[in-house]
Amino acid sequence: MSALETQAGATVPAPRAAPAGPAGPARLAVRSHPVSTRRVLLSEWVKFRSLRSTAWTLLAAVVLMIGIGWLAGWGSNDSWAELSPQEQATFSPVDITLAGYYLAQLAVSVLGVLLVTGEYATGMVRATFAAVPRRLPVLWAKAALFAGVTFTLMLLAALLSFVGGQQLLGEHSATLGEAGSVRGIVGVACYLTVVGVLAVALGFLIRSTAGGVATMCGLLLVLPTLGLLLPSSWQEHVLPYLPSNAGAAFFSAAPSADSLSATAGAAVLGGWLLVTGVAAAVTLTRRDV
Repeated sequence: MSALETQAGATVPAPRAAPAGPAGPARLAVRSHPVSTRRVLLSEWVKFRSLRSTAWTLLAAVVLMIGIGWLAGWGSNDSWAELSPQEQATFSPVDITLAGYYLAQLAVSVLGVLLVTGEYATGMVRATFAAVPRRLPVLWAKAALFAGVTFTLMLLAALLSFVGGQQLLGEHSATLGEAGSVRGIVGVACYLTVVGVLAVALGFLIRSTAGGVATMCGLLLVLPTLGLLLPSSWQEHVLPYLPSNAGAAFFSAAPSADSLSATAGAAVLGGWLLVTGVAAAVTLTRRDV
């Protein structure tokens, strides 16, 4: 029958039969985009600012850079009369107010390692490499992003450290126009940036937070100290080529007599960065997650 009869004699249409077969789930169109440098950078930026340790570690680096510089300026001025004539003659007002780099480099190193090893610890690195199968863009994006942030903040911190420290030095101070001032400020920021990128590369090499931090501390602090125990004939062939000593030769306004030149120091730092970066890139492409 095509119609059903009711008790009042009226007719209503018969319901249509449902189509045969189970109803399939609704499908949503998913738009996919090719991997690009811009998208990888945006992804790394989201992860970078999502880490709670990012802000605190960068804040620690800035505070250490400025605080120690100001403290060193005030202390040097206060104890000037106690310095020997030789110490007064070799005193560098630029270097003394930039002394905060020595501890700031530790904070930068820790954050650089954490940016990489934190993903390995949580397993997020699998999702990262699934989205970017070629892997190397992840390394370059992390390094470039961290380099940009570190250089900007450390340049500002070095400038504030210099300006405030020179005010506290009183009559023993230097100005921005004097030789070595601008090079020292910019050089410290460049050195700390190189240290941060080295830490990122070591994070990919070691994949362990404790191992990466320990390696950076050993490279920046322990090896220069242990090198002083070497025979004097060896020291001049080893110590100047360590990253921290090469960096000091690059940005110092009054480098020591046995240090490298500013150009040679920059070249040595670049060599450390190149070797570590290439090793991280080769390891990243050949090793499973």
